[in-house]
Amino acid sequence: MNKNSVKDYSIIFLFSLISCSAQNSNENTIIQLKTTLGDITISLYDDTPLHRDNFIKLVNSGFYDGISFHRVIQNFMIQGGDPSTRTVSFPESADSLNTYTVPSEFNRLHFHKKGAVAAAREGNNVNPEMSSSGTQFYIVQGTVFNDKELNIAEETINSNIRQAIFNKIIRHIADSATKSGKPLSDAEVQSLASYKMFNFLTSEGEYKIPDDQRVVYKTSGGVPRLDGTYTVFGEVLEGIEVVDKIASVPTNNNDKPISDVKIIKAKIVSR
Repeated sequence: MNKNSVKDYSIIFLFSLISCSAQNSNENTIIQLKTTLGDITISLYDDTPLHRDNFIKLVNSGFYDGISFHRVIQNFMIQGGDPSTRTVSFPESADSLNTYTVPSEFNRLHFHKKGAVAAAREGNNVNPEMSSSGTQFYIVQGTVFNDKELNIAEETINSNIRQAIFNKIIRHIADSATKSGKPLSDAEVQSLASYKMFNFLTSEGEYKIPDDQRVVYKTSGGVPRLDGTYTVFGEVLEGIEVVDKIASVPTNNNDKPISDVKIIKAKIVSR
C-alpha cells in the first residue's frame, strides 16, 4: 500500500478525533454507507472494541461523508477512508496511511470471508506491530478457493506472521539493549532474536485455517492470505451486490476508479 502525506488540516482534524473519550460498549452497532452506487450496511464486531469505537467516532464526526473508494481491485477488495480523497481531484496514488494508528485486534473467529470489513495498514517492514490505519478500511470481495489453494494460503499466512513477529522481536531486543546502555551488535541482536523466534514457533505451532472457515472460503469466497495479519472488525449485512458493483468499475494502473465512487453519507442506524 502506498504512503502519501495529507494536508495539515486533515492531520489536525484526525488527531482531534482520537483525543476524544472512548465510546461505551456498542454491541452490534450497525452502520449504513450510502454510496454513489448503492447502500452497504455493515455490522461492527463487539469483540474488536478499539476498531469499533474508532469507526463509530469517525462516522459520528462525518469523517467518511464525501470520501472515495480510492483503491479497487476486482476479486480482492474495495478500500476507502483516505481524507485526501474528499477533494474533487486527488493524487493518483492517494493512500494516506500515515494519519494515526489503532493497535491490532486479531481474533481467529473473524476472517477475510466475502463481505468482511477490515482495517488497512502499512507493511510489516515498517509496522511490525501490524497496527491498523486509523481511518482506512476495506471490504472484501475475494474469490472462491479450493483446498489446494487454501493450503498455499496457509503457507502465506504463516510466512507473514513469522516475518512480523521476527521483526518485532529484533526491534524489542535492540531497543531494550540501547535503553540499558549496553547496545548490541547486529549479529548479537540476530542471534538472540533467532533463539526467541525458535521458542515461539515451538510453543505456538503454525496457523491452520479452521474447517468451518475453509467451508466458507470454498463456497462464498474471500481472501484467506490476509488472515492473522490484518484486523477484521465487521462484516456486510446488506448490500454485498453493491460491493461487487464497486469492485467491477474500471480503474487505472494505480487501482483508482476512473470515475469516483464516493461514500455520500455514513451513519449509525442501530446499536
